[in-house]
Amino acid sequence: MSVSYPISTAIGGGRAGVVAARHLARWLGLAATPTFALMAVLTAALGGDTADMLCSTSHSSLLGGMVPMYLLMSAFHSAAWLRLISEWRGADGAR
Repeated sequence: MSVSYPISTAIGGGRAGVVAARHLARWLGLAATPTFALMAVLTAALGGDTADMLCSTSHSSLLGGMVPMYLLMSAFHSAAWLRLISEWRGADGAR
């Protein structure tokens, strides 16, 4: 029989642990978009996908390769930035 512990006891106990976990998750969400965008730029600038060139004889798909994948991942993870911008605009509009 296994024992499961809630996240609050694993991170630091009580309400403070839950708050810390939420802050960490928020910052990780904000870090994902620029990280994937930077990876796309670096991959494109450094000549890109040597593994793709070895495995494929032609690039017939526009979504093939690592650069489009990094750009799509950056777009999918942009929700945290959009939420932050909407919070900033909401705080400015309340004044």
